[in-house]
Amino acid sequence: MQHIFKLAPIVLILFLSACKSGNGNFDASGTFEADEVIVSSELSGKIISFSAEEGQSILKDSIVAVVDAANISLQKEQVEANIQALSEKTADVTPQVRLLENQLAVQQSLLKNLFHEQTRIQNLLKQDAATGKQLDDIMAQVDVAKKNLAVTQQQINVQRSNVATQNRGILSEGKPLEKRVAQLDDQLKRATILNPVSGTVITKYAEQGEITAAGKALYKIADLSTMTLRAYITGTQISQVKLGQGVKVFVDDGPDKYKELPGIISWVADKAEFTPKTIQTKDERANLVYAIKVKVKNDGYLKIGMYGEVKFKSSCQAGINKKPKFGIKLTFLPTV
Repeated sequence: MQHIFKLAPIVLILFLSACKSGNGNFDASGTFEADEVIVSSELSGKIISFSAEEGQSILKDSIVAVVDAANISLQKEQVEANIQALSEKTADVTPQVRLLENQLAVQQSLLKNLFHEQTRIQNLLKQDAATGKQLDDIMAQVDVAKKNLAVTQQQINVQRSNVATQNRGILSEGKPLEKRVAQLDDQLKRATILNPVSGTVITKYAEQGEITAAGKALYKIADLSTMTLRAYITGTQISQVKLGQGVKVFVDDGPDKYKELPGIISWVADKAEFTPKTIQTKDERANLVYAIKVKVKNDGYLKIGMYGEVKFKSSCQAGINKKPKFGIKLTFLPTV
């Protein structure tokens, strides 16, 4: 029995040592991934410059590549020339209106003289020095002059209206052309390719001097400062996790060691799915599991595709929360 008491501290030390080493069973496992962005060209043409290299860190909105857009520039100049030509097609109503206004001024002067003559004849008629026919004749002339004056004024208005309508029809063609210029300006901007996110170039698909097409991938970039461990847990474990929960992440650090990193659960699947086929055994692949994502700050050690393990709480803590079970009952015997 004394041997049992001597072994108890050794068992306890081994138990605590196993807890401290983190080499116990893990709650979940998965692979690291990152949010990858494939950057493509939005125009077709020759790549004039391309500065991205694999492994290079590039800041957001940095100029990475330039695609030849000389053809678009020529199209823009042609459209702008067409807009300029429209103003030369418009008619100038000023000379025609000036001629009619001069004619109107003559008619107004004539009418004024007729009014004066009409007044003189009316005065003479009162003195029996003129006849009624003379008054009728002068009044007829005044009426004709008024009508001619009205016709000339109407001709001026019609001339202005016709020329304005004609000019509006010509100038209305400028609106679509202006929109075309704006469209070509937008295409010229797209000839310069800006890096969409800060990160590290993972793969390069093209080289300077090649002919690219719209939508063709140029390079792939990802932010590797924070990696995502995508792991799977069973239905019995789902109650142990929540968003924002801190966990421990372990990655291989040599043959028999693990490197521990802090992580935070950023996403938990809202429905179960079958275990991915990367799981080796057929029975395990048939089980339903929930996917989770754990954000882990990368110190440069983590790589895309690397395996990682997750521990929600240490095995020591789990052992404290459970009532200990021993297969040996200890009985204190009196010493002899």
